Amino acid sequence: MIKTLRTVFTRKTREGTTERLLQFSFGYFGFYVVTGFLAKYFEKTLGMGGVAYTVYNTIGGMLLCNAVALIWGWYKFKSSDRINFLGMNMPREFFYIIPSGFCTAIIIPTTTLMYTLPISIMVAMIIMRASVIVISRVVDAVQIKQGILHKAVYREENISVIFALLAVGLKFYYVRPGDFDFIHNAGAMTILTFYLIAYSIRIYIFNYYKNTRKPDAVYDTRGFFAVEQISSTIAIITAGLIYFYAVNPDPVTDVNTFAFQFKNSLTNAPALWKEGILSGIPFGFVAFFSVFLFMFKGRTATFAGLVNRLTSLVAGTAATLFVWWLIAGQKPPKPEDWLGLAAIFAAIYFMGKAEKKRACELAGTHEVDPEKDA
Repeated sequence: MIKTLRTVFTRKTREGTTERLLQFSFGYFGFYVVTGFLAKYFEKTLGMGGVAYTVYNTIGGMLLCNAVALIWGWYKFKSSDRINFLGMNMPREFFYIIPSGFCTAIIIPTTTLMYTLPISIMVAMIIMRASVIVISRVVDAVQIKQGILHKAVYREENISVIFALLAVGLKFYYVRPGDFDFIHNAGAMTILTFYLIAYSIRIYIFNYYKNTRKPDAVYDTRGFFAVEQISSTIAIITAGLIYFYAVNPDPVTDVNTFAFQFKNSLTNAPALWKEGILSGIPFGFVAFFSVFLFMFKGRTATFAGLVNRLTSLVAGTAATLFVWWLIAGQKPPKPEDWLGLAAIFAAIYFMGKAEKKRACELAGTHEVDPEKDA
């Protein structure tokens, strides 16, 4: 363990190794904590929260992702399977990577809208976190049946899914009467449906790309990320402009609506708009690590989805602690958060056992070259 951690924190690791997985997880955790803390800091201390903060934070995150993709040349997607399309010689993978970007463009605003629905924030978080875990497991089942995934989902991974859902579901005990009334609201259910469908397609595409690589094919996760982010940014800007000019909320009666707050945040930019954009830098790094974990080489969708969600859950508890310690008047984590954290650690224990088995399997098939000194 000590040797592994020394490798994780001091060396460049090999693709697909446990050490690289830990590096991505620690990176995701760290930037997720900062992202969570900044959201509360801006709202409670600086007075910039809600839709205005989300708009400028998202702008900052997208700027970072696209800047890296363009400056470092990640957009030059490496592919050994090219096709002529409309006079262009392009990678065949673009036919599903670009749609994945469109799904991302749906996920980002619907995530924000989920918090504006006639639904408690607690229920919204339960749905979003649990859905990714369930979707990932379903994707594995579908792709195994289709003959796309040739790896077994280990028993330990399935046990981890149970503990992860338990960790998320503990909060159901604290749901109040009326928190689920949104199921009778057509608008709310439409937003939720788009969120779930978009995430399902995106996770399916991640794993389709991962599981259909031939042994000698290039596995370009950076290129995938770049093309997806560029296409999602174009889609978000286009949709945002259409929405901006299409809505005309009343400044008196519609002041609490998303439409008014979105348009007002752009026409009457808050004093801290530059700082809001800078706050999106950690959010942008979260996007990097999130995608790289979902697409981690040699792992099932079940395992990758668990790593992604469980890391964010632990980071959420850590961010709550930092907010409580550093911002006056804030509440500490609730009892259900600590109970959920215990269930998360149980899930992580079984994931560790699954990872040991998978690492041995990948080394045996020479799909991944293990770290020599770990």
